[in-house]
This record gives sequence, structure tokens and C-alpha cells, in this order.
Amino acid sequence: MAAALRGAIVALRHRPLGRLMRHAITRWLAVGALFAGNAALAHHSFAVHFTGDELITVEGVVTAFTFRNPHGVLTLAVPGENGSVEWNAETNSPNILRRRGWAPDSLKPGDRVTVEGFPARDGSSSMRISRVTFADGRELTGQRPAVGIADGQATRGASP
Repeated sequence: MAAALRGAIVALRHRPLGRLMRHAITRWLAVGALFAGNAALAHHSFAVHFTGDELITVEGVVTAFTFRNPHGVLTLAVPGENGSVEWNAETNSPNILRRRGWAPDSLKPGDRVTVEGFPARDGSSSMRISRVTFADGRELTGQRPAVGIADGQATRGASP
């Protein structure tokens, strides 16, 4: 295909509009490369945003749950000293979650849940979900903790 494209560009050089067409093709290829680059940057590594050697727990009420690539997001209203604090808890990809028993309707606004997860490195009210526990005791598993993490502390080198 590249050879055919090169051949078409060479043939266009000898026509009056050839140079304009060649520049147009080059511009469109450049624009396509820019958009492809943005899609690649949208996904990020766990270790960039979350600590892997600590687990935290928050209890709250689900306000929203999105189940889409590259990661689902659970939003919780968590009671705080000055009213409710909004927490964002990121999940694995929907493909992985489905294998672990999750579905798009697993979490609904109004559900009371306890979320255990890996805190954000920047100290914000964000985490990566390790486990969600419902008031009735049901559980959903997210990012599995590394061997050696128990009760919120690492007991051995951890890397989720």
C-alpha cells in the first residue's frame, strides 16, 4: 500500500495540481497522526496515578457509575466533617471486570457501599478500586492487591 501511495504521489508531481494534492495528502496524514497520538495518551499506567503499597477504605453512597473503556469510574458521596466529599474510584477495563462478575448495572445511584482501594499519589479524593462491598455483604473485585498487602499495609514488595 505504501508503494502504491508513493507511486500516486510521484505521478501527481508531473501534473499541474500534483503539488497541491501532495501537500493535501501530507497534511491529512499529519492530522491523522495527531489524533492517533491523543488516543494513545488517554490511557495511563496504574503506577503513574496510584500507590501500590497501601490500601484505604471509604464508605459512601454511589452517585454515578460508568462502565466503559479504558477504565470504569465509580463516583461516591462520602460523609465528611464539612458535608459530603465526592470520591472518584477508578476500575479496571470493562473486559476484565466482566470476567470478575461486574456488569454495567452492578452499581446504581443510591447503593451504600464500602470501597477499598489504592490511594491517588496526588492526595486527591481518588483511588483505584481493589474491592467494593455492599451493605448486604456482596463483593465485587477490582484491581487485585499484590501479595503481601494486608490491612492497608505492605508486608512485602508490592506491585499491582
